[in-house]
Amino acid sequence: MTIDNFNFNGKKAIVRVDFNVPLDENGNITDDTRIRGALPTLKKILADGGSLIIMSHMGKPKGKVKSSLSLSQIKDTVAKYLERPVEFAEDCAKAADKAAALKPGEVLLLENLRFYPEEEGKPVGIDKEDPAYDAAKKEMKERQKEFAKTLAGYADVYVNDAFGTAHRRHASTAVIADYFDADHKMLGYLMEKEVNAVDNILSDIKRPFTAIMGGSKVSTKIGIIENLMDKVDNLILCGGMTYTFAKALGGKIGKSICEDDKLQLALDIIEKAKAKGVNLLLAVDCVAGDDFKNDANTIICSVREIPDGWEGLDIGPETTKLFCDAIKNAKTILWNGPAGVFEFDNFAKGSRAIAEAIVEATENGAFSLVGGGDSVACVNKFGLADKVSYVSTGGGALLEAIEGKVLPGIAAIRG
Repeated sequence: MTIDNFNFNGKKAIVRVDFNVPLDENGNITDDTRIRGALPTLKKILADGGSLIIMSHMGKPKGKVKSSLSLSQIKDTVAKYLERPVEFAEDCAKAADKAAALKPGEVLLLENLRFYPEEEGKPVGIDKEDPAYDAAKKEMKERQKEFAKTLAGYADVYVNDAFGTAHRRHASTAVIADYFDADHKMLGYLMEKEVNAVDNILSDIKRPFTAIMGGSKVSTKIGIIENLMDKVDNLILCGGMTYTFAKALGGKIGKSICEDDKLQLALDIIEKAKAKGVNLLLAVDCVAGDDFKNDANTIICSVREIPDGWEGLDIGPETTKLFCDAIKNAKTILWNGPAGVFEFDNFAKGSRAIAEAIVEATENGAFSLVGGGDSVACVNKFGLADKVSYVSTGGGALLEAIEGKVLPGIAAIRG
């Protein structure tokens, strides 16, 4: 069953979305990409004559109610985009009456799912080393099933459109699917687009394939780096991990970010790339600052000759040319992670150049997939999101899918 061939007329649909949007200190949304991404699914249900129950998480409240993470803060924005009033349920587990009262075309937004520890299904307040942990975990799994059953009881149909959490077996992303027949659970439009985008990257590779991996730590990207080694022609590693590689190769990196316990891992990655015939591209120069702030004093220097008291905050001009040449000649591109501290305008030039090179390649026929929170923020900041092939709403989910892992949120529906 797909959302296209299901008629929602007279049905109540509970839809798991990823409305974990960033808020400023006043509770205003600073980037509504994820809300806009879910609109085709939500509007299809309403257009058919169905009623809509929207559920999501926000942040990491760890099973406790936190007003700063309440979804009540986004209710008006959701209402604006859906062009109709949106009711709000202050307690997602006690919303049966409000759900039952919904008429066709009406919308109910549930409070943050993660205010309940049952959503994530992790025991609270007990360490894994504790002898009682296994029993607590087993009990929590039973509570998670009951929580999922409660949510399922609000609706006739379940739609998962939250790719950003598809890699988690949470109550609302996977367990809930057990309470719906096969023809009453389905992926939403956004999920289908995400799955197809990943398939494009992994199954229909047009070469050369260039992947750009940023991020502060090698350790958090090792799984995807190793998986990509078997697929890419060019692998660009940038961002904070640059300086772990530079130090591993005998360089002096000043006070740049570095994983000192991963120097051998960095050398192993270099050797693996050689063995597999992958063109591994690392930064050769950088823009270093004497402080971690936008108006820091700057110098351009080799990544292996950064003076004491200075830190690399962006790629330099030689590196920018090196990376962009590989990107412009590619036919398949994956970008996850910026080249520098793009949040500071003075250290965003490298990331902007990468984004512009991806746009140029896309205009010349390449398929480009941008994913991961910071990369998405990058293309949005530079106004280039609509000039790449696809911008993924998933961070961890995208990386796990590219690693070849089965995503529970998809498996729960597709089997």
